[in-house]
Amino acid sequence: MPRFRETIPIDDYVIDVLMRDIVGHAQQPAAYLVYLYLYGQAARKKWKPVVASVRMLADATGLSKSAIQIALAKLRRRELIVTTSDHATATSRHRVLRHWRTG
Repeated sequence: MPRFRETIPIDDYVIDVLMRDIVGHAQQPAAYLVYLYLYGQAARKKWKPVVASVRMLADATGLSKSAIQIALAKLRRRELIVTTSDHATATSRHRVLRHWRTG
């Protein structure tokens, strides 16, 4: 895989506020990494939900599956993502929320 494929703009809020808040204050660096990964994937898909299982996220980020599960729960609790699935065993869809962009 080439090292550089495309540039993805990241809202300054993600770097200036979320990083300090999630990594520093909440001490959940895995949640920040998962959010960055989902943010990048969503940006590439024009902000459509990202279809990804816990295993897929673990493989993509290098984190353990349990770390991914904890990170996703933290992101949902903070209302940074919404996760849906068609049924219990279906692959989840994660919608990245950017509440700082609203009016």
